[in-house]
Amino acid sequence: MAVISFKCPNCDGELIFDPSSQKYKCEYCNSLFSQEELDAMQPATEGEKNAQTDGSQGTQQDTKGNAAENEGEAVCYTCPSCGAEIMTDQTTAATFCYYCHNPVVLGKRLSGNYLPNRVIPFEITKEAAQKGFLDYVGKKKFVPKAFFDKKQIESITGVYFPYWLYDVELEGNMDGSARNIRVWRAGDIEYTETKHYSVRREGDVTLRNLTENALMKANVKLASGVMPYRFEGMKEFHMGYLSGFLAERRDIEQKAVQAKMQQEMRESAQKLMRETITGYNSVSVNNTFFRPKRENWSYVLFPVWTITYKGRNGKIYYYSMNGQTGKVCGELPIDRAKLAMTSIITSLVVLAAGLLGGYFIW
Repeated sequence: MAVISFKCPNCDGELIFDPSSQKYKCEYCNSLFSQEELDAMQPATEGEKNAQTDGSQGTQQDTKGNAAENEGEAVCYTCPSCGAEIMTDQTTAATFCYYCHNPVVLGKRLSGNYLPNRVIPFEITKEAAQKGFLDYVGKKKFVPKAFFDKKQIESITGVYFPYWLYDVELEGNMDGSARNIRVWRAGDIEYTETKHYSVRREGDVTLRNLTENALMKANVKLASGVMPYRFEGMKEFHMGYLSGFLAERRDIEQKAVQAKMQQEMRESAQKLMRETITGYNSVSVNNTFFRPKRENWSYVLFPVWTITYKGRNGKIYYYSMNGQTGKVCGELPIDRAKLAMTSIITSLVVLAAGLLGGYFIW
């Protein structure tokens, strides 16, 4: 397993991608480097290019793990900083050493057919994500105190989730029926006039950035709840964007989602063409035909800040934040004891008010 670790040219410390500056940052000497600056300082060797596959360059360390990777199995890799052996999940593409916390990218996991085409880098920092978490949870009255625990807050993790992105240009036509109804009165008589029309539309429709999840794991809801993203912020993929974060590799292939995406394509195209028919009281679509002229599929990574929490009932609750826009979602635990106590106090207050009101009335 090729392990890629990005090193600071000044102090040899680990470089991580910094969302606030959109550059690589060394947490030891606070140096900042753009992708272009790293390329200029030390181009990657041929061996490193093979490990990276995407052609991104920089000052890197590339080592081999002790076990080869078999598709569908967990894999053991060797940390390039401390030499510890770490076991990863089969879809993990970027992670940390559990012992020295060194950020590493598992190069082979993102090579060949599994090389992402594009990525939306993190723009929300960890500090901003933690504040957003506290602001969000602070508005919920019955969340357990353990959910506010310092360790819990500090466990917020930045993860890149894999998605399929579909762009398509179509040509098509639509046939339908339309009606205009006019009602008026003359004396005591009400008249209704209904005019029927046949309508037709022909033309080209362009759809961009239709997205579909590319990960089977149950925790994919962490990512889906914070859609949408600003796609103008999408960039060509470089391994460096993953440094300092976790990343998942896709395990759902294009052919598995193609039928669903093309159905969504047809529905979206029909909706857009239908919206061009105006000036009628009602419109009914009779039939449509759309044919793709050009299609483009991209494998992309989207950023999400996540926290999970195991409740007393054993259920896993989650909170997630869009790593680009800051949109949040979550399923939060409820402190039943606090809820019950609040209900009792409220009932007692209402009872006391009723008794007092009755006393004074009496």
